[in-house]
Amino acid sequence: SPGTEWVSAAERPGSLLTRQLQELWRRSRGSLAPQRLLFEVTSASVVSERSSKYVLYTIYLIRSGQFDKAPATIARRYSDFEQLNRRLRCRFSCDMASVAFPRKRLRRNFTAETIAKRSRAFEQFLSHLHSIDEIRRSPEFLEFFFLPDLQAAQRLTCTGMYREALATWANAYRLQDRLGVCSSGRFLLTLAGLAVCHQELDQLSEAHGCCEQALQLLEAQGSHPLLGPFLQAHIHLAWKVGKDKRRSEARLQDLREAGLPLQQQPSLKECLIKEPLE
Repeated sequence: SPGTEWVSAAERPGSLLTRQLQELWRRSRGSLAPQRLLFEVTSASVVSERSSKYVLYTIYLIRSGQFDKAPATIARRYSDFEQLNRRLRCRFSCDMASVAFPRKRLRRNFTAETIAKRSRAFEQFLSHLHSIDEIRRSPEFLEFFFLPDLQAAQRLTCTGMYREALATWANAYRLQDRLGVCSSGRFLLTLAGLAVCHQELDQLSEAHGCCEQALQLLEAQGSHPLLGPFLQAHIHLAWKVGKDKRRSEARLQDLREAGLPLQQQPSLKECLIKEPLE
């Protein structure tokens, strides 16, 4: 990472002083350039199911120059990467012309050598895609990372498995954060999932914090399907944890006066369960 490179550079004779390096590092972090993201295959395991056998690759998304206490991870098999590659080539044929993808093999798919080569190839494949602006912002690329977690978290929440759901919503949150999509509708749904699960597990301060973050994102929006449900949840939780709820009450009153029938508003949990996630 740039941080470690610069520290080691400071130890070399004739290099910039450590203080100047730190200042340079601080300024560069504040620049508007997109955060460099590293994709690292940390493990690969052979999975045998009833009629099939495949390799599952676990990949960490790591922000360059930062230490992530809780990593954002995905686990994908060759066919998942192949589907992403096919979808992107359909939509971005020019950009994808220079992107290499590992070919399918008819045999020796499960040797340590093949798995190691594929691991490096998938790291390079994702890094190359992330370096292309149009692709990096496309739903095809983004949803490859977090849509499976959102679908799994929704299923777990619907079946009342709140602890497992919470961990899955939290990983989806970290993935969207690393990918820089923290203002999308999917991110608001993720905050709703976190708030609901925290509340069900009696972690009321954490649930309140999720509602606060969502309402900050919704600050500029006069109307949004989740605004009423988030305001109502925030008021209820603020009352429970002894925090100020006047601002949310005033915003809710504004919605009433604008003609929103709040009695018929679904709860956050109902919104979460009904949201189609294809």
